[in-house]
Amino acid sequence: MSEPTSAELKQNRMKEFMTLLPLTIELAGLPKTAPATLFTEGQLEARIWSLRSAFKLARQLVREVGESGV
Repeated sequence: MSEPTSAELKQNRMKEFMTLLPLTIELAGLPKTAPATLFTEGQLEARIWSLRSAFKLARQLVREVGESGV
């Protein structure tokens, strides 16, 4: 079987990210904010860091569940 092309790989990664996004957001535990709230650059970076860490854990959890059932 051939390796997926770069475009296919990117598309698969985006699909995985979007599928795990609800779980990622819950794991990150970020507070909801008012629609008109503006964040500083530092606050945005902190929220992104939280989401990245939560995404890694969400991905790991889904893989573990897939392999062992829990």
